[in-house]
Amino acid sequence: MMPLVAIVGRPNVGKSTLFNRLVGRRKAIVDDMPGVTRDRNYETVTRFETPFILIDTGGFEPVSEDRLLQQMREQSQLAMEEADVIIFLMDGRAGLTPSDVEVVEMLRRVKKPVFFVVNKVDGEKLENEAADFYTLGVGTLHTISAEHNRGVIDLMEEVVAALPKSSTRLDDEDITRIAVVGRPNVGKSSLVNRLLGFERVVANPTPGTTRDSVDTLFACNKKRYLLIDTAGIRRKGKTTQKLEKYSVVDSLRSIERADVVLIVINAEEGVTEQDERIAGYAFEAGKACIFVVNKWDTLAKDNSTLGKFVDQIKTEFKYLSFAPIVFVSAKSGQRINRVMEEVERVMAQYSKRVSTSDLNRVFSEAVEKHHAPLSHGRRVKFYFATQVGTKPPTFVLFTNQPEGVHFSYERYLMNKFREAFDFTGSPLKIIFRGRERRE
Repeated sequence: MMPLVAIVGRPNVGKSTLFNRLVGRRKAIVDDMPGVTRDRNYETVTRFETPFILIDTGGFEPVSEDRLLQQMREQSQLAMEEADVIIFLMDGRAGLTPSDVEVVEMLRRVKKPVFFVVNKVDGEKLENEAADFYTLGVGTLHTISAEHNRGVIDLMEEVVAALPKSSTRLDDEDITRIAVVGRPNVGKSSLVNRLLGFERVVANPTPGTTRDSVDTLFACNKKRYLLIDTAGIRRKGKTTQKLEKYSVVDSLRSIERADVVLIVINAEEGVTEQDERIAGYAFEAGKACIFVVNKWDTLAKDNSTLGKFVDQIKTEFKYLSFAPIVFVSAKSGQRINRVMEEVERVMAQYSKRVSTSDLNRVFSEAVEKHHAPLSHGRRVKFYFATQVGTKPPTFVLFTNQPEGVHFSYERYLMNKFREAFDFTGSPLKIIFRGRERRE
């Protein structure tokens, strides 16, 4: 399980700049990948000795001047509940503020590593002016400039050293890990109990029921599975936070550990922005996905209801068009058996390898049928293809212009592979690589 690092602080102290610096590239609000248009405020960071999930808490809730302090409390509360390490960022140019002082008092009581950091300290003059922050009495105070990369490496050496060691439970390759994710009160725990056949976790209609994430081993059709139920918001008493905004945090950890992700959607409410956030992270993590539309029995239906719901999911999740959709009622058990049938099917595709000869036959036919668009006036030539991995199936395509292949052509090739080899339930990954053509 990857550790989680949260960056908290007032608006405009440079949280996003530090976020981008640690990730190693600028993260746009809107992704350029077709179909993925949502806020980006979390990322897996692998540049350091210990990989971790980084969260920029400033993106969780829009800033409002009349509730600034309330927002600070909510974001700091999130960090205290969910993160393994907290980076509290302050503005060296603006100076120490009453809001900073109040949040520091909250963070003093946290039983986990907290790094107090003064940002925008670009030189010796500002270094001297930052002395006011030492009145906080927090011990070590880090001064950095996220924009100019000043002091960031020294800070991260200490942050990484403070991270708990990543652990992956049950490394047995024969076990398929299934994460059940979704917004609060969509029926995740009820679905888990129904799949297992007994009351393994507390199922309560109140969002934020007090419980932790639960792992359960079970067998189905002589195959072993680990079912990961996510808790969403973990404390019933802390309902001041926006549950719809923050439930994604708990899902991140479970998605990282999973092979197959069950994205649970409430049929009564339809697809929401939060559903898109959670599904988008599962897609970017390269996981096999299944949409489970729960509470289907509660809708008044006619002959077109199911078709309209499928169309809505296909429209909102274009980048997950390969994912199966199952309509169930966890409460009554309606069509629950279909869930494990789909898990078994998509896992087989997620782990599938195809022969190099068959792959290159399909690849050559696809290229001959539809040539790649020109890149800077030059023809894009392809040489051969090979599969280099599974979970997800990953292919390397050798070409004379790796960066000249348009994303629409990549999608075309991906669809051809999916059609030819029945990868209808699994994500695919294509890597374009340069190669000198042999004469």
